[in-house]
Amino acid sequence: MSIQDTIKQQVTGNKVVLYMKGTPQFPQCGFSSNAANILKACGVTEYLSVNVLADPEIRQGIKEYSSWPTIPQLYVNGEFVGGSDIMTEMYQKGELQKMLGA
Repeated sequence: MSIQDTIKQQVTGNKVVLYMKGTPQFPQCGFSSNAANILKACGVTEYLSVNVLADPEIRQGIKEYSSWPTIPQLYVNGEFVGGSDIMTEMYQKGELQKMLGA
């Protein structure tokens, strides 16, 4: 199985997936911390978080998968939503809460 197949499986097999640096408990960058905090604020407790620092193949592969150059990356229902800035903007407008079913 290729790294792209692995990523596709993660994204399509889970309602919410956050590719981030570190973990929700111990984020390794401010943007990843912000993304995890937004999910928490939306009441999302069950989601797959993938630490890209633990796997260089995924770290590179996810950028190719989404054609998006930065981490974190949020996926909801198999669709790429965006990174920390987009999540913040959508959260402030109430759009992310609707998407996540909060």
